[in-house]
Amino acid sequence: MRRVVIIGYEDAALLDIACPSDVFDAVNRLGVTPGYDIRLASIDGRPVRSTSGLTLAVHERLDRLSGPLDTLVVAGGLGHEAAAADVRLTTHLRRLAAATRRVTSVCTGSTVLAAAGLLTGRRATTHWFWASRFAGSYPGVTVDPAPLFIRDGNVYTSAGVTSALDLALALVEEDHGPDIAREVARHLVTYLQRPGNQAQVSMFLTAAPSSAHRVVHQVTTHIAAGLAGDLSTPALAAAAGVSERQLTRLFAEHLGTSPSRYVRAARAEAAAQLLTTTELPLSAVTRRCGFGSTETLRQAFLDHYDAAPSAYRRAHRRQDRASSGIRPPASTAST
Repeated sequence: MRRVVIIGYEDAALLDIACPSDVFDAVNRLGVTPGYDIRLASIDGRPVRSTSGLTLAVHERLDRLSGPLDTLVVAGGLGHEAAAADVRLTTHLRRLAAATRRVTSVCTGSTVLAAAGLLTGRRATTHWFWASRFAGSYPGVTVDPAPLFIRDGNVYTSAGVTSALDLALALVEEDHGPDIAREVARHLVTYLQRPGNQAQVSMFLTAAPSSAHRVVHQVTTHIAAGLAGDLSTPALAAAAGVSERQLTRLFAEHLGTSPSRYVRAARAEAAAQLLTTTELPLSAVTRRCGFGSTETLRQAFLDHYDAAPSAYRRAHRRQDRASSGIRPPASTAST
């Protein structure tokens, strides 16, 4: 059995513990060997109260735990900063990491890894909401808040909450191959894991500008509703009744980008949705999303997804639609 230890603490997120443990347990229930011996540990062996108020019994106390271990998982949660400040926890984490094949964190569990010195000089991710604070606290870590998960050597960090499911499925695929990972995903009634470089948050799900940013809200809504139309900066400014200069300033101030870059990203995400949920040919996807040519679409995909459209489509095939081979992505981009 592969020894898997999940480290919890007060105010850890229940999903951060449940997602990886249930994925590994599903492998065991399929009768795959070697399976996983899953243990929950805390610093003193006492039960762990999650952020939702539910309390979990634990199997191990860290000071009595020894390697070798196969996989070490540090959960995230609102208590991550207190956990990171616990010298006992970080000391034992460093000790165990030295005798572990791979070390992982879920969500803000990356803070605990960083406090233990396990992310210094590495690239890592965390929940987008905490990324700026995380980067400021640990300048030795190269923080990328965009991906769902990142592997740097034998250390894996993942984004918020349910990205733990994607990471755990990726670990299962690493151990047992894609067929077993697909079967686990089927049993959990989920899609095969999203690739690590998929964005944490769809731009169409990003909180809309407040009423104080009425013009920006009006324009982004207009963009989402008419991706195939004329979305040049002059056309958008005219639709909003403002000058091009003012529109550009408002986008920079409230969205941190230009109108043209926002449009390109919106079209790329909408195209990704069509590629993974339909069998439309690339030419039709190009027209529907407002790209001038398939080459323009291809360049946008290379910039945003580091993959050509055809490769992106193949990588996101759904396991339960063998005839069409298409799987929808996690994001719900409007088309």
